[in-house]
Amino acid sequence: MNATVGQIAEAKYVMFTTYKKDGTPVASPLWAARDGADLVLWTVTDSWKVKRLRRNNNVLVQACDARGTKTFGPVVAGVGELIDVGPAVALIERKYGIIGRLTVLGSRLRRGRAGTIGIRVHDVV
Repeated sequence: MNATVGQIAEAKYVMFTTYKKDGTPVASPLWAARDGADLVLWTVTDSWKVKRLRRNNNVLVQACDARGTKTFGPVVAGVGELIDVGPAVALIERKYGIIGRLTVLGSRLRRGRAGTIGIRVHDVV
């Protein structure tokens, strides 16, 4: 049985890989939460990963540790899309508890609501 992006979302950290213009993969460890069969991430709006995702929505996800240096299990191909930050934040806060809520609050105080964005990753059909 092949792993799905929803199953990868069960990990504490997820290695989220996007692609540069020349096709070079760039990976970042992020918090992720499951939303049905999809994986939802939360990040800074003007980050390079968001810029790369706008250009090429093909992504890879894999469970990893906080530093992203050690990965576990299968690498799963997905399709990413930018979404409103509200649903992504709610899922992150629910999964990560008080630490998630404090992190979201700190980010909101630093950047405002428009400073972060959600990313939804679907399985490749």
